[in-house]
Amino acid sequence: MAFNVHDIRKDFPILQREVNGKPLVYLDNAATSQKPQQVIDSIVNYYSGFNANIHRGVHTLSQEATDAYEVARKTIQKHFNIANSHEVIFTSGTTHSINIVAQGYTALLQQGDEIIVSAMEHHSNIVPWQMLCERTGAILKVIPMNEQGVLVLSEYEKLLSEKTQLVFVNHISNALGTINPISEIIDKAHSVDAAVLIDGAQSCSHIKPDLQKLDVDFYVTSAHKMCGPTGVGMLYGKEEWLKKLPPYQGGGEMIKEVTFEKTTYADLPHKFEAGTPNISGGIAFGAALEYLNNIGFEAIANYEQELLDYATHELLGIDGLTIYGTGPDKTSVISFNLEGIHPYDIGTIVDKLGIAVRTGHHCAQPIMDFYNIPGTVRASFAFYNTMQEVDALVNAVRKAQMMLS
Repeated sequence: MAFNVHDIRKDFPILQREVNGKPLVYLDNAATSQKPQQVIDSIVNYYSGFNANIHRGVHTLSQEATDAYEVARKTIQKHFNIANSHEVIFTSGTTHSINIVAQGYTALLQQGDEIIVSAMEHHSNIVPWQMLCERTGAILKVIPMNEQGVLVLSEYEKLLSEKTQLVFVNHISNALGTINPISEIIDKAHSVDAAVLIDGAQSCSHIKPDLQKLDVDFYVTSAHKMCGPTGVGMLYGKEEWLKKLPPYQGGGEMIKEVTFEKTTYADLPHKFEAGTPNISGGIAFGAALEYLNNIGFEAIANYEQELLDYATHELLGIDGLTIYGTGPDKTSVISFNLEGIHPYDIGTIVDKLGIAVRTGHHCAQPIMDFYNIPGTVRASFAFYNTMQEVDALVNAVRKAQMMLS
């Protein structure tokens, strides 16, 4: 289909509303994306048409719900080019997915083993690994970044050794927009027989990763940042690794046989899917991927690059404005500050003008400490934003500067 942002915006009901008497300008897409009517309808259709528990019933509604849920799993498999549908584990989101792997690695690590994280991770890709080190005696090492907000790969190479068991890096930084060279990171880790987990929470709305081509061991993401619902996500793991990891939690669905003497576990993917899942969310996750693919990721990427370039140029025209994250490869996220003004104050004023941005450390406090700042204003753009909305942001920032200086 031809890319027409004004036609696309008609699919998103929330974009028609006002905030504080002004047309909504939603620029907080890195926190969560808005949902098209097609995704909303898929949730309504499930609850109004065939709401039932899955995998357990012989009645018609249960079979229909099961079929729709498993079709969504197949849609995810195809989208990410995953070899087997049972390597797709439904989770509640990226954080849940990371914790499944981190908890499972408790049984695989020994004292003195080393794991590597990058300096630009979200807290959800730091804290679980720190907890893992506390449980096992493993050592956490950190890939540094430079002033541009780019990882220093020469230092990463020095960190790798025969002691390295696992490397985990985000595909795209939520705080800076930097696109990390994950293919090179994966290859270098594999050269020392270390596994790799990539946090794709920020990337999957902008990039369509080919997980077989990347040869990544684990890849995690959330539906809500790619036009899907909250409360559902994906853990991809190579079959060989998922079989090594023990179950994250026990309950129904994840068992093969239960007696009071011994329990045996179900095969993949059910081994990691205990309890009643977010059925409507899984179905809607598939609907969101279908929606994005109908638009086309190349068209999305090209348009978002135009938004990024224009917004960067216009914001840098404001005296005293600093942008953090200036590497050559980045997506449509701009984190900035105005000299002498706290980012929270800027966010409060632009909200009064109907513009939604994020302020704070964006769950990436080590990045803020690196730059010695309390936080930033983050404007994150999606394919349904317009150049006119960029203009509205720039004018609002200028007004905030005038009021607060």
